[in-house]
Amino acid sequence: MKYYAVKNGRHKGVYTTWKECEAEIKGFKGAVYKSFPTKEEAEAFLEDHQEIRECQLIAYVDGSYHIKEKVYGYGVVLIEGGRVIKKIYGKGEHEDYVSMRNVAGEIFGSEVAVEYAIANGYDSIAIYYDYMGIEKWANGEWKANKPGTKRYVEKMKDYRKKIYIHFIKVLAHSGDTFNDEADRLAKKAVGIK
Repeated sequence: MKYYAVKNGRHKGVYTTWKECEAEIKGFKGAVYKSFPTKEEAEAFLEDHQEIRECQLIAYVDGSYHIKEKVYGYGVVLIEGGRVIKKIYGKGEHEDYVSMRNVAGEIFGSEVAVEYAIANGYDSIAIYYDYMGIEKWANGEWKANKPGTKRYVEKMKDYRKKIYIHFIKVLAHSGDTFNDEADRLAKKAVGIK
């Protein structure tokens, strides 16, 4: 059995089914939630008062993959002060990443967003993502086994010496305007309409 802790949603609390949790977070901008094997861990997550800074820059990132072309793509929407300031997209076909398909795009989107923030003098960035690995690898909660994920972990460690990075999970294809736009840009990068 899993326990779902909703830290930021319609109602803060611990839920015992995904259906209950989803009702609290689906379509809720900035939802923060996590699953745990025990109720005690879920409750501890809710009580964790770790500082969440107000970030200067917000980035929505997403990835895509074109099966026939064997190319991955990323999309990034950058927001400052509630206004979109830049949209970035690109693609790659490096052999260490192609096997990771759209996850490779998610990784590159996150890296591009952080590199933009550092290059433009921001001291903090919030990365909104819909694939859990983006946060889990960066925070050491998942073991990086592939060359691409190992590289990502090292880059995030280096970035964190220069900038505060906060990760926020969003539901994929849930009507979140900026997440949908990042997804559209990632698809555009690899030629998917």
